[in-house]
Amino acid sequence: MFDTIYAQVAAAIGAIVVAFAFLKGDEPERVGGGIYAISALASLLVQEETRLHGPQWGLMMVDAVTLAAYAAVAWKSRRSWPVWASALQSLIVMTHVLTLVDVRPPMVAFYAVINGASYGVLLALAIGVFQAWRDRRVLGLE
Repeated sequence: MFDTIYAQVAAAIGAIVVAFAFLKGDEPERVGGGIYAISALASLLVQEETRLHGPQWGLMMVDAVTLAAYAAVAWKSRRSWPVWASALQSLIVMTHVLTLVDVRPPMVAFYAVINGASYGVLLALAIGVFQAWRDRRVLGLE
């Protein structure tokens, strides 16, 4: 998985945002960072790199559970970033559904949507952490 420089940079960006969430975020941001980290590790374990056609059932289940977890965070918190993370995660799940109903999108498009939406989830998480950190600094709690 980490055989290209692109994959290594993507993993580094993910690790930096998750570390930022754990260090500077409030409870919803820490939970969101944990969801992203566990989802990324589970995706590495279940993906089938040799399979080029059809649904990847394990990856679809991981992404569906991740969507449910982000939706639960959005339901329980008053922050806006979990809603954006849930929306982007639902886009990822819908790309799996496209392969399930045999629409046969090009695999390049499939991976482009998944990677772009994953960066969107990271961006939403980073913005949420920054806002929580800024709010604590304004109140003098940090």
